[in-house]
Parts: sequence; structure tokens; C-alpha cells
Amino acid sequence: MPAIPPLPELAVPDAYRTTVESWQRFTGSLRLHGQGTEAAVQVERCAAGRLQGAYPAGAHDVEVRIESEVRGDVLTTLLRTLVGAVRAADARCRRIVYAVDEGGVEKIEAAEAAGFRYVVDVDVQDLELSLLVAEPSWVTATDMDLDLAHVPGT
Repeated sequence: MPAIPPLPELAVPDAYRTTVESWQRFTGSLRLHGQGTEAAVQVERCAAGRLQGAYPAGAHDVEVRIESEVRGDVLTTLLRTLVGAVRAADARCRRIVYAVDEGGVEKIEAAEAAGFRYVVDVDVQDLELSLLVAEPSWVTATDMDLDLAHVPGT
């Protein structure tokens, strides 16, 4: 596996007042105030954190966890903000992962409204989680010329 780069500090837009509670090499804790909410947020490199064995994590993949009970449109707005901050801080990040308790339909819907897509259910420690990812267009772009005549070995 390639070396895991340090987690860059996030510049969260001015709509939120941000307090950095801790920041280490692969993980950080923030408290965001604004948009009618206060939220505790954890940010972690997936390859070095709790998801490291859950899926084939890339070195630049980042998990965002919202520790506060935030729901609906507020959760959607917060997730969009965090995706923008992660992408601005690390242009090589392929996946921003948001994990919810398996079956957490309301949080899944809020994440999907923020541009995440459901990928897989995993077991991590004593938790059953549904993983959703937000990926930039350079990751999801597909060559639509899938004619078998162009596939090597056919």
C-alpha cells in the first residue's frame, strides 16, 4: 500500500465558525457553528482509521463523521460543506466516505441529497455500517466507447 499522506487542515466556508478541537497526522476533530446548528465533526484518513479493513481504501480517501445528532436538510447542507472543504484541501482525494448505521434511511437520504451514493454494508468492530461515498467527476467518468472491439483480449 502506498504511504498514507497526512490529513490536510480543512478550510470550512465562512457560513460556519470552526473550532479545531484536535488535529493529528491522520485524524481531526472540529466543532462547526452556523446554519442554525452546532456539530461535532471527525475527519479521518480511511486507510489509517476505523475503515482501513472495510473496503480497499485509497491513501487519500477521507471519512467524515458527524458526531452530533443532525438530520434532514441541515445534515445535507453540512455534508455538502464538508465535501467541498475536503476536495479543496486534497485534490487527490478519490472518495469522501460517510458511514451510517445500517438501515439509517433518513441519514442515507440526506447524504444522497448531498451528492453521496450508497456503496456497501460493512461490519466494523461491533458496528454494522452502510458506506456512502462522494467522488469527484474525474473518478466517476466512464469511457462510453465500450464496444467489445476496443476491449483488449476480446
